[in-house]
Amino acid sequence: MLNLTYEYKLIPTDAQRETFDHWLDICRKVYNYALRERKDWVNSRKCDINSCSIRQEYIIPADVPRPTFARQCKTLAEAKKSIPELKRPHTHVLQQVLRQLEAAFVAMWERGHGFPRFKKKMRSFVFPQLNLESVKRFDGADWVNLPKIGLVKMHLSRPIPEGFEVKQIRVVKRASGYYAMLTLQCNVDVPQPMLSGHGVGIDLGLNHFLATSDGELIDSPRFFVDGQRKLKLLQRQLKRKQKGSRKSRQLRHQIAKHHEYISNSRKDFHFKTAHHLCDQGQSIFAEDLNLKAMSSGILCKHTLDAGFGQFLNILSHICFKRGTYFTRVDPNGTSQTCPRCQAHTGKKELSERVHKCSECGYETHRDVAAAQVVLQRGYTAVGHIAVNFGEGK
Repeated sequence: MLNLTYEYKLIPTDAQRETFDHWLDICRKVYNYALRERKDWVNSRKCDINSCSIRQEYIIPADVPRPTFARQCKTLAEAKKSIPELKRPHTHVLQQVLRQLEAAFVAMWERGHGFPRFKKKMRSFVFPQLNLESVKRFDGADWVNLPKIGLVKMHLSRPIPEGFEVKQIRVVKRASGYYAMLTLQCNVDVPQPMLSGHGVGIDLGLNHFLATSDGELIDSPRFFVDGQRKLKLLQRQLKRKQKGSRKSRQLRHQIAKHHEYISNSRKDFHFKTAHHLCDQGQSIFAEDLNLKAMSSGILCKHTLDAGFGQFLNILSHICFKRGTYFTRVDPNGTSQTCPRCQAHTGKKELSERVHKCSECGYETHRDVAAAQVVLQRGYTAVGHIAVNFGEGK
């Protein structure tokens, strides 16, 4: 089963825009109420059996079961009888909000994520079940048919591939407008790409965005750092405005649009770089970095600006789409190993940008040497004969 997600710009009317905003507000209330219900149940089970907290205590009967997704869906159905506002959004939309909360708790239990937080804003809602004719074209325009909303005009920037069916639609609100993320499904099995052709190892860094084992260095554009000056000016103007005024709302919208512009520029750079790497080789190896640790150090702003996690996910997707083999290898000690003789060269300072082996005399750029070690480890991990690098200049 092959799944794809295509994103299209929506062109709603004023009435449809108000409906989207109202549904998002209702989804936020349902999410926060369900989270409060779960949080109260957890807090009521925290105190000792023979004492209570001096400050406050949650008194919930001991026979009350733990709130789960199924129980909260039943509670939501009963609440619709007394709260007419809950009848406005589609039933599946509100159920997906509760499923999103359940997924947040599962991520906390199984993957070590933090406790779910209350939401000030809801930015999207999902229609999980759609018919085969959700996307239509008539009167020279493209439309998407959303349950209980109707036909919404859409800019079909690229056609939907043949053989794919629309299974799910997520409506996302951003500073530049509303977008529809269509989940497409096709009943085919696509084999994973196999190791073949010319291999390329990449080393990610801050001085250069990445270095390849072929000796190519790609500079980091630093999108957020370059756009920080405009953000400071807008935020300084916002500080002088009265909170809640018309001018204050306009400046907040400008700040949000500038953040979106920075994000889109970074993502566009990641996609173009991924395609460029796929043009260079048929097998790509990258470091399996600990991104959480990298983004909490002294260079956290520049690390987050580079967006290594997003780039590796995009690179994996592009490699799969173009039939290029991709895998990640152990990143430990890549800059302390000679790619020619495998000797341990010791720890290098960040200011030392040249790799020079005292054993064999191999000399090259530090990041290029690390990328060559990544390439060798990738070949070794799949049982392939590792490449040997000759004399460098």
